[in-house]
Amino acid sequence: MSTITVREVQADFQRYLDRVEQGESFIVVRDNKPVAEIRPAAPKPQHPRPVGLAKGTFTVPAEFFEPLPTELLDVFEGKLR
Repeated sequence: MSTITVREVQADFQRYLDRVEQGESFIVVRDNKPVAEIRPAAPKPQHPRPVGLAKGTFTVPAEFFEPLPTELLDVFEGKLR
């Protein structure tokens, strides 16, 4: 994966976009620190996954549906730190 600067991208964005379309990936750096990654988008699946694909593979325990303890809820709600 190549490294390019923000200025390089700004100066010739179309050229880098064309290279990404060809399969290349880039790490964009500012002040020698990585700030972004430009890479080809993941291909869209040809066919949607069927409903129930993992049926019977795992079970959800009954206690999963029980209310959470108050202490844990307080943490989620930012009441405790």
